[in-house]
This record gives sequence, structure tokens and C-alpha cells, in this order.
Amino acid sequence: MAAAQPAQAQPASEAVRGRMRRQREEELLVWPDLVFIEFISAVVFTVLLLGLSVMVNAVLLDQANPAVTPNPSKAPWYFLNLQELLLHMNPALAGVIVPTIALIALGAIPYWDNDHEGQGEWLATPRAWANVWVGSAVGALGTLLLIFVDDGQHAKWYEYFANKVGVVANIDGKANPLFHAFPVQWLRTTRDFQNFFPLWRHADANAGIAAGPLEWLNEIKLDGLMRTDLLGLPKMGMTISVPEIISQQIIPVTMMIGLPCLLSLFAYKRGLSLTKRDHMILQFSGFIATYVMLTIVGTYFRGEGLLLGPYTIFAEK
Repeated sequence: MAAAQPAQAQPASEAVRGRMRRQREEELLVWPDLVFIEFISAVVFTVLLLGLSVMVNAVLLDQANPAVTPNPSKAPWYFLNLQELLLHMNPALAGVIVPTIALIALGAIPYWDNDHEGQGEWLATPRAWANVWVGSAVGALGTLLLIFVDDGQHAKWYEYFANKVGVVANIDGKANPLFHAFPVQWLRTTRDFQNFFPLWRHADANAGIAAGPLEWLNEIKLDGLMRTDLLGLPKMGMTISVPEIISQQIIPVTMMIGLPCLLSLFAYKRGLSLTKRDHMILQFSGFIATYVMLTIVGTYFRGEGLLLGPYTIFAEK
């Protein structure tokens, strides 16, 4: 009986040989491919910085003093959006809760948009670019409008145009505008709503303003509920203000949740956002536009006392 011929044995050198060495054209080396580009970038950056220092008459402040806080005192640019939020709502909400929820929401996008079609492609859906433009425009302009309203710019514009083009009445032989002040004081800003809404406003004898029937809502003591002394801690008094909760927490949260939901509903009704990915592109574009707009306002339009107005770091000539 003939024995079966074994298969041709593979040479040992081929069995242990690793992958073929790549050609030089397929490799990127630290030198010169990376370091040379970094060196050229450093030279260009140095030349531009030197040119700016020669041409721009920037402010030269005094030596840093930890006992003196500059006015305005601004956070680094990547935190200016959060600093801007601090001006419009409760500090704990703006500095802790909102960023945490935003990070969780961004991390949840892949779990919400779990469609495998077109996965890994940028703006591959038919309505992607339309959602980008709409989300960006609404996020940027809507954020700017809300900042203006919370700062009372609508009242200032009303008073300006009323004084310029309003109806003029002849009172005691003098021409006086009929409309010279914003008619509803508590609608000027959220803080005015907190302090001057008729239901809970404080009494002001000098101005002849009577207290509102719900003035007690401004200070509700919880000393009997917060018994920290029972835990061996110093006794702490605690009060809550319902008007402050409404103006600094409920209204901002309603805006941050309600307005994006209304945008998605409007886009769905108009046939702009029909899939989960469309809605995610719409909302993410609005989020980035809001982030950028808050940073721009905090950088260029918050002057001394963080008041809204043009701000510059350049010295006056």
C-alpha cells in the first residue's frame, strides 16, 4: 500500500518571518516628518507674536497682586461661557448641574442615535446640512436674544425709541414724551421680576410702594427642618426664597429644556428633522452655537462689573 505523501513542508525561515518591512513612503517618522513641522509652526508663531507686540498698544498692568482683584475678573476663555451663565441663573445650576447634564447628554448621543446606516460618516444624511444651519442659527441668535432680554436691553431700547419717536405731549408749555419709561418694571429683567413682581414685592415707604400679599415668600425659614445640631454640627439657619427659585432656577431650566424641544418639534412638523440622527445634528449644532455665542459675549461684551457692553484689552490712545 502506498503511503500518502505529506504536504510540502513550509520552510522554517518563512514560518517565523514577520510581516514585510514597509517602504519608506508608507511611514511617518518623528524626525523629520513631525518635528520639522512643529519647528516651522513655532517659528511662525514667534514671528506673529513679535509683530503683534510691536504693532498693538496693549494694556501694561501693574505687577500681579493677589490682594487686588482686577475689574473685570474673567475666567479663561474655555470657561467664559460658564461665567456668562453665572450672570443669568443660580450659581450651583450654572456651574455644576448644567455642565454635568450637558456632558451626560453628549455622551448619550451614540446610545440614542443607534442607526447603523451611514455610521461613521459626517453629515451624510440628505437633510444634514439644513439641520446644521438651522440649529446653528437658532442657537446663536436665540442665545443672544435671551442675553439681551435678561439684561433689560428690551426696556432700554423701548425707552430710547419712545423718547426719540414717541408721541409728544404739551405739558405746562413744554414738550414732553408721553412714553419715557418702560411701563412694567418687573418685566425688565429676571431679577426685577424677582424683586418687584406685585405679588411678592417688598414694601418701600420712600417710594410709596406697598408690600405684596405674598411678600412672605421672599424668606421662608427652615430652621425647624434643618436640625444640623442633631448631627453634632453647628446649628445652621436656612431660608429659601420662592421668587428667587422661580427667577434663578425654574425660568432658566424651562428655557434650556423647553426651547430645544420646541425647535425639534418645529423641525419635525416642517419635515426638516425626521430621524433620530437629524434631531441629534440639529440639537448638537445648536449646542455648539450656544457655546460659541456665550464665549464671544463673555470675552468681548462684558466690561467693568461684567456689565453688557463693548470690552477691549487695548490701551486708549
